[in-house]
Amino acid sequence: MMPAAPDLAAADLAAVTAQSASADTLSAAGARRALAQQFRAAGIDSPELDARLLVAHALGLDHAALAAAGARVLSRGEAEAIAALGRRRLAREPVARILGTKEFWSLKLRVDATTLVPRPETETVVEAALAALDAAAARFDALRIADLGTGSGALLLALLAELPHAFGVGTDTSLGALAVARGNARRLGQTRAAFIACDMAAALRGRFDLIVANPPYIRSGDIAALAPEVRDFDPRSALDGGSDGLDGHRTIAAAVPRLLAPGAAVVVEIGAGQAEAVSALFSAAGLAGARPRSDLSGVPRALVAKKATDGV
Repeated sequence: MMPAAPDLAAADLAAVTAQSASADTLSAAGARRALAQQFRAAGIDSPELDARLLVAHALGLDHAALAAAGARVLSRGEAEAIAALGRRRLAREPVARILGTKEFWSLKLRVDATTLVPRPETETVVEAALAALDAAAARFDALRIADLGTGSGALLLALLAELPHAFGVGTDTSLGALAVARGNARRLGQTRAAFIACDMAAALRGRFDLIVANPPYIRSGDIAALAPEVRDFDPRSALDGGSDGLDGHRTIAAAVPRLLAPGAAVVVEIGAGQAEAVSALFSAAGLAGARPRSDLSGVPRALVAKKATDGV
């Protein structure tokens, strides 16, 4: 017969999960349900998913193994580990930061305090970039790609996973973020990526067949009103786009014309309501814009601009 979890561990978890401290046992499924209830009461999005991910992480189990172990009684250490993770989530620390990883484009990427957590909507930039290459029948060419402000390397590594003959370089001002990106490339076995410390494109030379970027685009005055998961945990440098949110796009628009090969595209992420203003920036830089690509919520999210085939 399996031993009951110690009362102290159960009481500790109860403080976070609203589980009764007088319970003699606490199962993995019970801990998950209690965490989800507490997350829901705190107004946290996707409470069931967050609870499942955190309990699985604490127990070192994947989804299938967690389901199979639902009736298992937790040890003191397991209950305390789950309680600690629950407290962190209730303090609005994102699950990805608690786990230290985030899936992007089916790639498991490490993230830390120096990097933005890759968002699902940023996959729209990958989709738009691949569509631009497919329109030019260039997916299998020996392409040169640049990812400006690479962070965890998400955009660059996703593109290289789809472009078998491409070589890419990611830039960032954060040495910590570059270390994370290099580590992600190494763990994915991606040998066609290099990383350089610089502001956006400042250290880049030569011609590129594709440039992508997810620059900071939140207006400085709007940052205080962001969700705490973003405001309190993402690096401010990855969020703050200046007074109008467009400082990063201005830097990119000024730099990329000299770097793009004739006919090549730059694809940037944009915030809600920024499509017209960013299009104007790239048009003023001599680049021809295309209709923005919307994310799954219908928000215009990725803007594509191309250099004329006879451009200099």
